[in-house]
Amino acid sequence: MRASRALAVSATACAALALAAPSAGANSGPSNVTVNPFSVHQGGTIEITAQGCARGGTVTSNAFPRADLSVNSTGLSRATARIRDNATPGRYNLAVRCNDDNRVVTHQFEVLAGLGALGGLGGSVGPSSTEMAIGSALVASAAVGGSLFVARRRRLSGARV
Repeated sequence: MRASRALAVSATACAALALAAPSAGANSGPSNVTVNPFSVHQGGTIEITAQGCARGGTVTSNAFPRADLSVNSTGLSRATARIRDNATPGRYNLAVRCNDDNRVVTHQFEVLAGLGALGGLGGSVGPSSTEMAIGSALVASAAVGGSLFVARRRRLSGARV
């Protein structure tokens, strides 16, 4: 009887070890997630890197649309995401999920208020009515002044002859 118990315990231990072996060799999911830069302005881009995603994955956040992780030859997964222009400044979390694993790893980053230049209209905007009035007055005064100058020279040159 003791031999059969020992055999049953040994068989159970071997079965448990055999079932645990495949999961030990399986991918442990994303790790070493980094965000560069940590603080980014609205409308800016950030680069997310992660290890452990052999078949790529996705990165999601409330601050940007979903980005896909691509894998390079060293096994490092990388994604670039553009922060929405209307993202509220503050701290956000992003979630990295590998295609070959359901584990999710989160990482924080910060969105700063956008300080972009308010330019770009160039010549597409016409002059205002004030600018038109000032320009017309300058052209009229130049015309009157030029006419007086020419008339005076003509009168002076005609008197000498």
